[in-house]
Amino acid sequence: MTKSDFTRRGFLAASAAMVSTGAVAQTANTTEIESDISQGVRRNISSFRSLDWQPYFSNLDNGAILVDIQSRALHYWSQDQSIYKLYPTSVPLTQDLTRTGRTSITRKVEGPSWAPTPAMKLRNPEWPDFVPPGPDNPLGTHALHLTWQYYRIHGTHDTRKIGRRSSNGCIGLYNEQIAELYSLTQVGTQVLLI
Repeated sequence: MTKSDFTRRGFLAASAAMVSTGAVAQTANTTEIESDISQGVRRNISSFRSLDWQPYFSNLDNGAILVDIQSRALHYWSQDQSIYKLYPTSVPLTQDLTRTGRTSITRKVEGPSWAPTPAMKLRNPEWPDFVPPGPDNPLGTHALHLTWQYYRIHGTHDTRKIGRRSSNGCIGLYNEQIAELYSLTQVGTQVLLI
């Protein structure tokens, strides 16, 4: 057995052990799930694939964002088709929290603050009424507001959520990726959630 074989085998064994061990979600200062997020939640990497924009949009005026809830992926195309981006996302926890259809970006915020919706407060009365920008903010570093009230595409400081059903309705990206998407989009960028 060579040293590289041992290292590869050790890595695989350690990876298997980590996958079988549940990760307990952060409960202090969080506005998301307060239980073991690894139970019954699977990442969906196998369907993470690039797509063409034509089946979903008639044009690319102002650019276009397609969010595929099933594959947990966000696709972005620039108006001139010179830029295509594909990002993994977090998606809503349940079907009743999921909204699909056409919308657009109405506002862009760097360093967003957050307040729970009335429905969130009913479900989680212990949540704070307001969270200022910063590391405890569930919207991460940037937020793209949509025409639908309370719905956003935003970052997250909790990277465990990406690739999972873990949000209360919004679409989440890694902070680095929402910052990039923020720089590429504009008010009026068309958005389709399927």
